[in-house]
Amino acid sequence: MSSSSSVFGSDENSSDSEMAGPKKPKSKVKKSPDRKKKGKGKKAQTPVEEEKPSHPEDILPLLLTSVTQEMFGCIAEEHVTGESPYKLLKKDDVVQDMKKRAAVSDFSPAKQIVLDYPDEELLLVYDRTFAYGQCFYLVLTPEAKEKILKPPTPVEQEAEEEVEVPPRPKHWIGLGSEHEIEAESVRETRKKLQYAFSRERRAFGQPVCFSDRSATDAQTGLIDCASYEDSSFSIKRVQLDSSIQAIPTLQNNSAQTQWKFQKNASTQYALEQLTDEEKEGILQSGSLKRFMNLVTPRTLVNLQQEAIMNVFKDDCENLEEVAEHGRPAKASKDLMIYQDFVNQKYTQDKKVSSINWHPNIHGVIAVAMAGKKKRAATFVDKPSLILFYSFSNLFQPLLLLEGPDDILAFEFCPSDPNIIVGGCRNGQVVLWDISAHVTVLQATDKKVSEDDKFDLTDTKDHTIPLLHYCAASTLQSKHRGAVTDITWLPPAFAVTDTGIPVKNQHKMSVQVLSCSLDCTLKFWDVQTLKWFNESVLERKLTDQKMQSFRQPERTWKPLFQVSLSKIDTSGEYVPLRFSMEHYTCNGEDHEDVNSNMLPDVNTKLYIGTEDGEIIYTDWAQGKDESEQGTKPLHCFSVHHWVVNTVQRSPFFKNIILSVGEWNFAIWREEVMEGPIIQSANSDQTYCAGCWSLSRPAVFFIGKEDGSVEVWNLLERTSEPVHVQEHVSKARITCMKPCMLSSRQHFLAVTDDEGLVRILEIPKAFHVCARHESSGVMKYFEMEEKRLKSFLEMEELWGKERKEDKKKPTRTVLELTKQQEYDEFLILEKQILKDIGLPSAAVGTEDT
Repeated sequence: MSSSSSVFGSDENSSDSEMAGPKKPKSKVKKSPDRKKKGKGKKAQTPVEEEKPSHPEDILPLLLTSVTQEMFGCIAEEHVTGESPYKLLKKDDVVQDMKKRAAVSDFSPAKQIVLDYPDEELLLVYDRTFAYGQCFYLVLTPEAKEKILKPPTPVEQEAEEEVEVPPRPKHWIGLGSEHEIEAESVRETRKKLQYAFSRERRAFGQPVCFSDRSATDAQTGLIDCASYEDSSFSIKRVQLDSSIQAIPTLQNNSAQTQWKFQKNASTQYALEQLTDEEKEGILQSGSLKRFMNLVTPRTLVNLQQEAIMNVFKDDCENLEEVAEHGRPAKASKDLMIYQDFVNQKYTQDKKVSSINWHPNIHGVIAVAMAGKKKRAATFVDKPSLILFYSFSNLFQPLLLLEGPDDILAFEFCPSDPNIIVGGCRNGQVVLWDISAHVTVLQATDKKVSEDDKFDLTDTKDHTIPLLHYCAASTLQSKHRGAVTDITWLPPAFAVTDTGIPVKNQHKMSVQVLSCSLDCTLKFWDVQTLKWFNESVLERKLTDQKMQSFRQPERTWKPLFQVSLSKIDTSGEYVPLRFSMEHYTCNGEDHEDVNSNMLPDVNTKLYIGTEDGEIIYTDWAQGKDESEQGTKPLHCFSVHHWVVNTVQRSPFFKNIILSVGEWNFAIWREEVMEGPIIQSANSDQTYCAGCWSLSRPAVFFIGKEDGSVEVWNLLERTSEPVHVQEHVSKARITCMKPCMLSSRQHFLAVTDDEGLVRILEIPKAFHVCARHESSGVMKYFEMEEKRLKSFLEMEELWGKERKEDKKKPTRTVLELTKQQEYDEFLILEKQILKDIGLPSAAVGTEDT
């Protein structure tokens, strides 16, 4: 092997140790696919040229087993990857391995090379693409090792003389618009006229000679067709739909028509590209700064006026009422726009999947952004973020939280709002700690001087803090589907690994409940995390301890899980939203001293599914270990499609609001016969719903057309009391109310385009009426009695139909009609008697 004689030697009678290196390539040549294709009975003759190794002279491909990789710390795709393929091995360790395992050692083919190697460390390279036939190769010389680890920088060539090249139009790349233009283009549908021109017969074969002449010399040489207006008919211009392609095109046109006003004109245009120097000069020009400072006050005034009042509202109604009654009109019921938050850098091609107000810091709201479609596992997309907006900063978010995948649901910890839990599209449950950035959220905006309003040369650093998650569930124990809803358990109790509620010794929320599309509910205990066991003070003082938790996904596993098997058929329910009772401890009397249990904890919860069912289940039925899973207690098919909201009333712990695609329902936890209130189907799809925080009878529902319905159960139950249209131009995704003060109540509404719109709730919908709470409770009790009476009557009718199937049964309606008819006959007889007609005339027909 002449190409590798400097390393392995070319003498065929050399020792086995010297020939160990080239044995690997030879075996490969003998097993090549070309040799298998040869005919039977022919001896394979190996040419000398084919025995040359297909790799450079200063490397040796090696096959390392998993035992060797683990022994030397070079496990593929873990210690060494395609981005970091290098591993330095100590020469003594390799020599000891060859002495210990002898021929079994994977480095035995390079025994003599390793012994003669002058340096103390050898370079092992991970060959991810098997470019040289094996997954690893060993560098044989120190010069090659230095060349690989420290590649030489290319020598900059002398810049050639720049030659001005005229700009050329770029090649057109079609993205689909050409089909629309082709469809809108005008085509000739009328058959073209054909003319035949011929010469006189005597002129056939004669040479052709052209010469210039005036059109006036020969009257037969030119026919003048002057344009004129024909009064016999007129053409009315209808609506024209035209398209314009914004690219430089070249056209050559000619005409022989005589123009009354002749004018020679030509137009040539090309796309103008500004250099960086020209752009910088424009941005730093004084004229641009003067223009911005001139139009800025007017723009701000217009925006402020639009936010304060609705300029499109008709005030004539108010004026008429003042003129007639002498008093102003009633208070407006419109939801006024208070603030908008949107940032195209983070919201492009994304929607808002979840939203929460900060529990302690007023005016701060957090929104989770998610892609509109599920992205592929190998597709590199924008990072999955939770954005923190504040009323004090209208232009950009204050803080960013990054997750491993799109966050579909998140919630602040009730005990410590600096801890946030979130559920991702890939099934993982993650935690963030924002205690080191609380000062950023609490900061207020500073006054800006007139000179610095629009300083386009401002070079100050406005970097938004980006915080990575500090803990995550393991990839083996995560949900197999997307996490659709998540919540913290109340601080008053905790659950064991069998689902039994016990007293919480920490007096703070330390457990999380999540549901997923994999048809399971999982309980997570954050006490198992090293990071969480640190004191709150230490986590606030330094953020390095939190970041030192390098591999959180290997330590967090669920406490236990509950599967949701169907009651009557095979299969499982797919949960989307759930609601559990917010339990508060009533004292030590309810605690079981022997077992530390809390028997008064409500372990039942309502769950909305993907198919529109509302199921009522108990998580404390025992740890699920069977394939069928836990059977829910009840299942109701009330909604026609996806359930997007299951929320308990903030005033009554046993009243639950559920919103589906086409209707909503209100449930009472003690009533297991069905919902006590169920609405009719809506003309628009319902997308989200939420209770009012100040009025027990009021709740809000967002729709697909971007409008918001306001319902008041004490005023009207068949239709909403107010519909706020055009809140958004896209589909509403989330709604969350907030009480900033006793006079200011807000409703945060998000849509499918990433917009966060803050609406101010008017007094008509946030000022609680007198005895409203008792009135709503009486209404719920009345609806409960109505439901039970209807079910009893239905059961009675069913028994009557079963008892007498042969005889035609007379329904209550028929009996009522018969009684009314008998009373009518008696009244008719009395009337005829009073007017002197005989009673025999009753029932006779006219002839």
